[in-house]
Amino acid sequence: MTAPVFVVDGPVPDDRTYVLDGAEGRHAVSVKRLRAGEALVLTDGRGAWSEAVVTAAEGKDRLVVEAGPARVEEPEQPRITVVQALPKGDRGELAVETMTETGVDAIVPWAAARCITQWRGERGTKALAKWRATAREAGKQSRRVRFPEIAQAASTKEVAALLAAADLAVVLHEDRDAPSAALASAKLPTSGEIVLVVGPEGGVSPQELEVFEAAGARAFRLGRSVLRTSTAGTAAVALLLGRTGRWG
Repeated sequence: MTAPVFVVDGPVPDDRTYVLDGAEGRHAVSVKRLRAGEALVLTDGRGAWSEAVVTAAEGKDRLVVEAGPARVEEPEQPRITVVQALPKGDRGELAVETMTETGVDAIVPWAAARCITQWRGERGTKALAKWRATAREAGKQSRRVRFPEIAQAASTKEVAALLAAADLAVVLHEDRDAPSAALASAKLPTSGEIVLVVGPEGGVSPQELEVFEAAGARAFRLGRSVLRTSTAGTAAVALLLGRTGRWG
């Protein structure tokens, strides 16, 4: 079993004694019940991390550890960004959770034309905070030290700009009248960035598809079955990680 991961505020401790307190300390002491001699990993969630050993647990929310040398995990190549159309209810957090566990590098919420859910005002602020909190917790659970970036919600025009700058721009889209190629056979870059668009339950509209194709994106399908918007991104990321060798 790999050591549990905890997030630090500020720089990752480097060869020194460190006190993990607050919410993370409470989770370590009262939930994980870590005790002297047990190992853990401290990270800032942006790639910096250090291995540590517990020396003492104090009260209900303070863990004293001896941290080893600080290290940095470099970003893997190619980078994978998923543009995720806003699902209904809590299926957005499900998509973020499973894509984080799988290994996505960035997620961009997208208010597609056919999305029932729309992020406006305070509701949008709260929803974005939930996505970011979900990515943080899923990153810890999956023992990552570089958590995915969760961007501000993007418009279709902003998504098109991301696609135009990508080394491979993909739109998951199924059309019986114009069958798309299989993502499993797409030629993939060895470096740079792959940007993949996952549409809403009602699919990417013809107008949106036209905009994305003008930006250089191609339509691809995953397989014969049609996945829900909350699971399609995870399946596509897994496929890409396997094919690029990042899961090697």
